[in-house]
Amino acid sequence: MKNVGVAILGLGVVGSGTYKILRDHREFYKETQGVDLSVEGVLEIRKEKALALGIEESKIYDNIAEIVSNPNVDIVVEVIGGVEPAKSFVLAALHSGKTVVTSNKELFCKYWHELEKAAKRTNAGLYFEASCVGGVPIIRTLIDGMQANVISNLTGIINGTTNYILTRMTREGANYQDVLKDAQKLGYAEANPSADVEGYDAAYKLSILSSLAFHKKVPLDKIYREGITEIQSCDIAYGDELGYTLKLLAIGKNGEKGIEVRVHPAFIRKDHPLASVNDSFNAVFLKGDSVGDIMLYGRGAGDLPTGSAIVSDVIYAATHSDVKYATFKNTQQAEPGVKFVNDFRSRYYIRFTAKDRAGVLAKVAGILAKYNISISDLIQKGEGCENLPIILITHETNEYSVRRALEKIGMLDDVVSVDATIRVES
Repeated sequence: MKNVGVAILGLGVVGSGTYKILRDHREFYKETQGVDLSVEGVLEIRKEKALALGIEESKIYDNIAEIVSNPNVDIVVEVIGGVEPAKSFVLAALHSGKTVVTSNKELFCKYWHELEKAAKRTNAGLYFEASCVGGVPIIRTLIDGMQANVISNLTGIINGTTNYILTRMTREGANYQDVLKDAQKLGYAEANPSADVEGYDAAYKLSILSSLAFHKKVPLDKIYREGITEIQSCDIAYGDELGYTLKLLAIGKNGEKGIEVRVHPAFIRKDHPLASVNDSFNAVFLKGDSVGDIMLYGRGAGDLPTGSAIVSDVIYAATHSDVKYATFKNTQQAEPGVKFVNDFRSRYYIRFTAKDRAGVLAKVAGILAKYNISISDLIQKGEGCENLPIILITHETNEYSVRRALEKIGMLDDVVSVDATIRVES
């Protein structure tokens, strides 16, 4: 039986979960996978934390050099997070010829090209299933399950924190700040939640996933990003009245005009498969030219779900001698000639407050028409009030046309304010 030694860098939530899975399932992996996976070392400065998990004191290290020089370590698992010191540690492992498994989406998104270059020098493996969508096997699906397809569309709910917040706001009519505080108390959101609620986390993941799906490097700076901090509970309610559910979506499209990648809140019809993905769950919807539509669904974070993805990579690396790298030229920026679409097309939910005067809607409609924007649905609230909220949904149109039209509408004397603009996805 093949013996494979594993080292874990960091025993936080995910690192501890990974260790428990490897420890508790060791005999199971021997029986089903034909490999003996032993934890030969952990990098953890809080020695008492490692000892509490039952790790032998002789296998607890506080120096990366001791890990990478250990001949019993074949695979290094990085679950520290952030860029440094994780980047230096991963490069040290790759330079020494160790295979690396990582859950670090920020590091991988920003420095994938550099990590892969180091891995190629020593023919080391580089695996990253756990970097995107927690325990959902989206990376393996894209690499080893969808090769027969040209993928044209990737749409996902890939951040559990924002999905939990929007789910609560939808169910309870609660406001954003109150639900965020609850999410922080429950551990769904960090003390500084900006990476999640401003859409950075989802953008890191979309960069990785769209690069794999479209076989082209999609750098982070090509992704349009908008978070959920400005979402109002009244807009969620108005959307519900019109038959829509609000989600933070990561959208990737590959069409004739180029690659379109964006992260932002969006309304989707209640009968869309992603509309029923609630709380901290995640899902990714794929469209391939041969297979059609596929959706993967599951827990997007947590110690054991993410640990499951990490151990899956460990087993794959331990049982496969061949090493695969990116199917595209993996450089820091996209290859010359790859086109990216900025003026994307969508439908739009628009809410503005207007004075209760005759002809206001005609003026608004006139401006929209000037920019080739037509109205699909319209709701007017608060009749008899001095100022009225007006909600409309457009037919599909261009992003830049909507921006220019709203700038003109906001200048009308009878319009008090343009309060919300949310994209509507089919």
